[in-house]
Parts: sequence; C-alpha cells; structure tokens
Amino acid sequence: MHDMPYPRVKPPMQRERPPFECIALVLQGGGALGAYQGGVYQALSEAGIQPDWVAGISIGAINSALIAGNAPEQRVEKLRAFWESITIPQHVDISAFMHGDLAHGAVNQMYAGVSVMQGIQGFFKPRMVSPWLCPSGSVGATSFFDTSPLKSTLERFVDFDRINNDGMRFSVGAVNVRNGNFVYFDNARYTIAPEHIMASGALPPGFPPVEIEGELYWDGGLVSNTPLEWVLSSLPQKDTLAFQVDLWSARGSVPRDMSQVLTRQKEIQYSSRTRASTDRFRALQKRRYAIANLLDKMPDELKSSPDAQLLHPVAVRKVYNIVELIYHSQDYEGDFKDYEFSRASMENHWQAGYYDTVRTLRHESVLKRPENGESVQTFDMSRDGKG
Repeated sequence: MHDMPYPRVKPPMQRERPPFECIALVLQGGGALGAYQGGVYQALSEAGIQPDWVAGISIGAINSALIAGNAPEQRVEKLRAFWESITIPQHVDISAFMHGDLAHGAVNQMYAGVSVMQGIQGFFKPRMVSPWLCPSGSVGATSFFDTSPLKSTLERFVDFDRINNDGMRFSVGAVNVRNGNFVYFDNARYTIAPEHIMASGALPPGFPPVEIEGELYWDGGLVSNTPLEWVLSSLPQKDTLAFQVDLWSARGSVPRDMSQVLTRQKEIQYSSRTRASTDRFRALQKRRYAIANLLDKMPDELKSSPDAQLLHPVAVRKVYNIVELIYHSQDYEGDFKDYEFSRASMENHWQAGYYDTVRTLRHESVLKRPENGESVQTFDMSRDGKG
C-alpha cells in the first residue's frame, strides 16, 4: 500500500447495505480534478458502501474502470497508485518562501505548463510535429497530444476480464465523431476494452479520436458530462441510491477578469446541472406513480384493454436517492485546473472528496428510502449547509 495522507477524521462507520436494489456511482469528467473522485470512493469504501454500477465520462470513465476492474479490497490502492503514477511530484516545498493565493496560483500554473509542454507520463505526450504541419488525414493532424501511453497504463491497473465478467454494471459515454450521436459503452451490451475508456476521454483538440468497430469517438463531455440520466432511465427500473460526483460546480461568482471568465466558462460548460435533470426526473416519476394508482383502481375489464396494457410497463413504483458530491475549487486554481497534474493538487483534490463524503454520510437520511411520499430525493449537503 502506498503512503496515503488519509484525512485525520473519524471515518464513517461500517454499516449494513442501504435498502436499495441498486447503488450507483456516477462520475463526471474533469481531467486532473478527477482525484476528488478517488477520495469519494475511499470514504464510501470505508463506510462499507460498494456500488453495483459505476458509470463515467472522461476522467470519470478512467476512475470507473479502476473501480470495476479491481477487487473491492484493492480498489483504493489501485486508484491511489494510478493517480500517483500520472502526477508530478514536488521536490521543493515552494510554500516555504511563497505564500497566499497569488503565489499558489503561479505555482499551479507552472505545473500546468509542464503538463502542456512535456505531457504526463503514462497518460499523454506532445506530438513531435504540430498538427498544423501534418498531412491532412494523418493521425497527427487531428490532435496536439498522443494518448497511446494511456492504453498501457489502463492495462497495468485494470483487469478487463473482471469488468466484463464480475457482475458489476459498467458504463462509459462517448460521442460518435461522424454523426454526433452519444453512445454508452455498457458491459451489458459490449465487451469492454481499453479503447472504450480512452474514447470516453478523447477530448479534442488535445486528444485524438479513438476507433471502435470502424467508427471514431470523442470525449462524451462534448454532449453530456455526466451519465446520471443513463443510470436513471435504465430499464428495468430499480430502487436506486446514486452518488453523483461532479468536478465542476454550476454555481459560482461573477468573473472580474479574463482569467475568471475562462474559469467560469469551463464550469458552466462542463457542469452537470444535476438539479434541473433531477427535477425533470422527479416529475416523470410522479406521473409513473399516478399511472400505477389509476391502473390499480381500474376494473378488471379495463386493466386488460390494449391501452391499459400499454401503460403497465411505465407504471412502476420505484424510489431514488440522488446524493450530489460536487468539487468546489479554490480561487487560485484558475482555468488550467483540469490539466494541472501536480502531486500537491492531486492530494488536495483527493482529500476534498474524502472530507465531503465523510460529512455527507454522517447524515443518515441520505441512505434511507424516501418516506415522505416523494419517489425521488436529492441531497447536496454542501449547498444546503448541512455538512
């Protein structure tokens, strides 16, 4: 086991499985911010909460593969090992002679520059020739970086036989470059390979598209940066406890300079707007409950009518708890925070995910089935001030 700076708080108590048919872990895209999701999983694991379904986009797809592709007792260690392998150690304690947000931001920007100029070991590397100088149609003409190192890294840390045969549901989203359609590579329908994970994280123009079955795919975040709706709309419906882990906050301050404009643009562009999605889903579930109630009251001759038979599949009384865990970035992180791969930032993101989850799990209500007549409950303890 690696030396881990575990947060010094009392971890959540091991508990019985929450009373839901499905526990889903839904992981958003966000590059270097993805270490936050590692901290979330660590806290869930310590609390004895293991997902039945992991679904991810981009870096969330990679973290999903690390979870689904390893035995439960090895998942935290593998997540840590992966994140330590792709981050840049700081050999000098810069904080000893630089203080404050301005200095911290300058240091982070320096490490982001290193990522761009040198690439990230085991993840991506800059192309020797600019894509502007490469022949049209060549591999090098469509991206600034080569992601071939990621394939070897995934094969080293992920057991793809386990993803395809262990029984845990696994889904990653990508976009078909040719027709623009969003596709989920789900182990219920596909045999998952490293290429499916890489396709989900192939964000242009930095990364090249990935070919799967004769089609080229880009990062799913171009269309939707969260797989939550895929999980909620899955059939057959199941009572579901979903942990939605977002790396971009939809809520933020009004920008005061160009750097803040670029930061806020990314946050709005890639945030999941989970509250709007869950409001729509809640309204849909209310209609499903109403249809079920009406069918129960129908006389038998009407229940067997073609119209009633058509309604039976949607007349389902299932309940959903959606627990939102959202990374709230520091002011100094800037618009380069998603490609700033320093070890110090990784540790900060990981600990933030761990702390947020520990605080959230202290509220027993998030793990209880809805009892107030609502079929869908949402929880965001940081926003609601209950953390």
